[in-house]
Amino acid sequence: MQASEIVSKMYSGDKFSQLLGIKIIEVNKGYCKLEMEVRSDMLNGFDILHGGVSYALADSCLAFAANTHGRMCVSLNAKMSYPESSKEGDILTAESVEITVTNRIGIYDVFVKNQNDVMIGVFRGTVYRTEKEY
Repeated sequence: MQASEIVSKMYSGDKFSQLLGIKIIEVNKGYCKLEMEVRSDMLNGFDILHGGVSYALADSCLAFAANTHGRMCVSLNAKMSYPESSKEGDILTAESVEITVTNRIGIYDVFVKNQNDVMIGVFRGTVYRTEKEY
């Protein structure tokens, strides 16, 4: 299966990414770029984007990128920093960078930026690469 076919298949069953309104912009082996608009129902009590929503965007980007090699991957751990806040109406872009891939482990960084190219999230995730293939 091609990388884009794998991600399309994953997305079709990913109800949470669909709920968030995540759009797939670009996919290649080890790479994914997603986009999402910040809605009012995504804001926290400070009227800024809830950290869990930007984390979910980055986590989806990680999952899609890691699986493009054709082996099913599952997350082992991840962490995220939030250098800037985001508000309703912002258009966020998440872009993955494959750091390393071994037979069993993949490490990815995901950078989340707003429409003004301001970094609002830096995410690092590690995946376990199962032996199951698409």
